[in-house]
Amino acid sequence: MNGFPQRLIDGYRAFVTQRMPVEQSRYRALSERGQSPETMVIGCCDSRVSPEVIFDARPGELFVVRNIANLVPVYQPDGAAHGISAALEFGVEVLKVKHIVILGHAQCSGISAIIKKAAPLSSGDFIGRWMAMFIKPGEVIEQRERETTKEFATRLEKAAVFRSIENLMTLPFVRRSVESGHLHLHGAYFSIAEGSLYALDQEAREFRSVGDNSLI
Repeated sequence: MNGFPQRLIDGYRAFVTQRMPVEQSRYRALSERGQSPETMVIGCCDSRVSPEVIFDARPGELFVVRNIANLVPVYQPDGAAHGISAALEFGVEVLKVKHIVILGHAQCSGISAIIKKAAPLSSGDFIGRWMAMFIKPGEVIEQRERETTKEFATRLEKAAVFRSIENLMTLPFVRRSVESGHLHLHGAYFSIAEGSLYALDQEAREFRSVGDNSLI
């Protein structure tokens, strides 16, 4: 197959023989009536943090967008191409999703790039330019006294979730839907090693385990 990854071929064959027979009727229904997910998830590209796997989602249940460090840019109607904003516009205005979840995670390489201040990987410095939106003009991000590097990284990983929720509200169609009560914004943080999920309590501005009864 001209070098097409064998792992993907094997995975597809397993899908066809194992999952497809179970989900056949659902796929046919989705094909006929289209998708109507209630939840949109903005997650990181990291291969260890698949929203569909973490939330055990069935086909058609999640509208997922992934990028480096699960960031949402501020509203920029400047005529340029904006993939994340386009996806949000489709999710909110066309699909009428009821929830948007920003899913952050531990050991995020995008956040690590900020901390390490490494040299650009290419002349375009695409990662550096992308991560620059995480920092507001004039904002200084530094490791606190007695804060370990791991604690510093975790703080920034969680801060990225806050920043993305904040930036979501700069998009007029998102703000309008939130203020009308038709759309709800959420934050979450996934610990890869433990497989633990923490949901953001926005009033307390704290991440709490989903096992916490106050979140159920």
